[in-house]
Amino acid sequence: MENCCWPSWKNNKLFTILIVLVMIGLFGLLATIVTNNLKSYRYIGKPTAERDTIAISGEGKVTAIPDIATIDVGLMTEKSDVKSAQLENTTKMNRLIANLKNLGVESKDIQTSYYNIYPQYDWPNGKQVLRGYQVSQGVTVKIRNLDKIGDILAAAGEGGANQVSGLSFNIDDPEALRQEARVKALENAKTKAEALAKVAGVGLGKIVSFSEYASTPYSAYKSMEALGLGGGGAAPSPTVEAGSMDIVIDVTVSYEIK
Repeated sequence: MENCCWPSWKNNKLFTILIVLVMIGLFGLLATIVTNNLKSYRYIGKPTAERDTIAISGEGKVTAIPDIATIDVGLMTEKSDVKSAQLENTTKMNRLIANLKNLGVESKDIQTSYYNIYPQYDWPNGKQVLRGYQVSQGVTVKIRNLDKIGDILAAAGEGGANQVSGLSFNIDDPEALRQEARVKALENAKTKAEALAKVAGVGLGKIVSFSEYASTPYSAYKSMEALGLGGGGAAPSPTVEAGSMDIVIDVTVSYEIK
């Protein structure tokens, strides 16, 4: 039985042509959508146009005189009981801190760095026997008047300190010096880039990327054993030189080329 409502495609050429054209259109639309999606996926997170660049490094260095010093000072006391060891060690440390303040060191520049209590043992005939207790306390001292360093080191010895180490010099606020070094580094990089561009026969454009690395070496007077700490009378004030410091900034700069 033939369908009375739906035309027969075998007997209606126009209807057949329309069906074919619709199918071709649908396939074309589908292909366009897929192609566009693939292109979008391919370029996500990537620049739409690559730029030709020159990458160059530069260094800037500023030499300055340190204006502060830091030093670690410690006291260690051993007694048969904890209370006696703490009392003696605390008395010595309070006297030492008072001496430092008399030489112009402010309370804000004296910071406790450690406080330890350890049992001490002897081993007669391989048997553990408690001998007593060791109490130790240390402070880190910031010295702003560098002319006082020698006196402060001598005062540490006179105050009973038996551990003095780590004397180092630095610059209290180096940011302005870092900025000066940074400008020198960028100027150095630009000079090198211009020379390279000239040899390559291209023009130098604007900066497209920039990175930097800062290093600040410092001088260090590692130990003060020459003070004769823990010995008898007062030691003479040692002569300590602060020297100089180099603040160095290294940069890597990429320039667009024309």
